[in-house]
Amino acid sequence: MYLPWPLPDENWFADTSHQPEPDHEDLRLEALVAQRLSIDWTTRRQQITVSVQNRVVILAGVVSDANARQVAADLAYDVPGVFDLCNTLRLSGPRRSHW
Repeated sequence: MYLPWPLPDENWFADTSHQPEPDHEDLRLEALVAQRLSIDWTTRRQQITVSVQNRVVILAGVVSDANARQVAADLAYDVPGVFDLCNTLRLSGPRRSHW
């Protein structure tokens, strides 16, 4: 997974030599899913991060509406080689209180 910005808990100076190499199939699937999301009219302007672990696609980020969330999931799941999908996309907008 590549993010253009650092996460708050990332340590840029940590030794990462002990981490295993990512699976080439996972990298290929990650690139294909990201490409499909960037081409589709519904998902191209959304803030979606794609990662893949053991052929399971993980979608994270914020989308504008429920339709964009569903379209992103459908596009990702339709990529050949994807075993499963974890859709953690959130809807943008004001948070509602459950009180």
